[in-house]
Amino acid sequence: MANADYDVVIVGGGVAGLTAGLTSARAGRKTYVLTGPALGGQLISIERIDGYPGFPEGIPGYDLCPIIQEQAVGAGAEFSAAEATALHADGERWRVTTGLGELLTRAVVIATGTTSKTLGIPGEEQWRGKGVSHCASCDAPLLRGRIVGVIGGGDSALQEALTLAQHTARVIILHRGTAFTAQAAYVQRVLENPKIEVRFSTIVEEAVGNGALTGVRTRNVADGTTGTVELAGLFVYVGLAPATTWLGDVLALDASGRIPVDGEMRSSEVGLFAAGTVRSRSAGRAASAAGDGATAALSVDRYLRSG
Repeated sequence: MANADYDVVIVGGGVAGLTAGLTSARAGRKTYVLTGPALGGQLISIERIDGYPGFPEGIPGYDLCPIIQEQAVGAGAEFSAAEATALHADGERWRVTTGLGELLTRAVVIATGTTSKTLGIPGEEQWRGKGVSHCASCDAPLLRGRIVGVIGGGDSALQEALTLAQHTARVIILHRGTAFTAQAAYVQRVLENPKIEVRFSTIVEEAVGNGALTGVRTRNVADGTTGTVELAGLFVYVGLAPATTWLGDVLALDASGRIPVDGEMRSSEVGLFAAGTVRSRSAGRAASAAGDGATAALSVDRYLRSG
């Protein structure tokens, strides 16, 4: 890999990055995709992606992403599980640093997506992997017949609560707000599921355990009352942070840490593009990420032709 030269390097192995790789390779561009260690990114842990065209019953993220990768490889894109660690200008090109060497390229599509936010409460790190998790599809089978908790009120929290309900005895959703922010379809399914209990206006202040997680300490934001909930598992879905720290000061970011782009996915720096949930104003849907990836790749092709 050292100092290999490409038309475009795509950083990210989610739907946006994979679609950008497919579209770029089909345009005849010498394309290299750095997926990082987990092909699929956040979607790899999603049991069912709803609303993605062509799959009326939904599709698991761990199935969808390999399908797109296979198409991209067939079109001529090269792939590596290496992770980008830095990005620097090199004359009229860009130098992408990875753990396996460096790549020189005329253009870069940044599609690194997001990482799960943590609560930052006592016990969260101590019991991570021992009851505290961010992946319901990974750990639900290990908690069959047990009571588990989900923290959050958005799409991810409700999707994973529904997945957990298929395996566990009961799921308790703990949400600090007074209403969910998730799509109406998920809200309806959660409220109609007899195995799911919802506790609004509830903050989790500590994860407790003895060798493994045994429960959480909570506080009601309305009246200040505190309590303890016994749980065998705790799944945290309190938002997503954009994976942009590796960029250093190469790009100006918005207040949320995301990359501002125009309608063609062009960033403020010539030759740098962004797609998917790492960009500002992303819709946060798999289908929109695919659209972003295709748009970015086509914009790259126009940029390369104009230069």
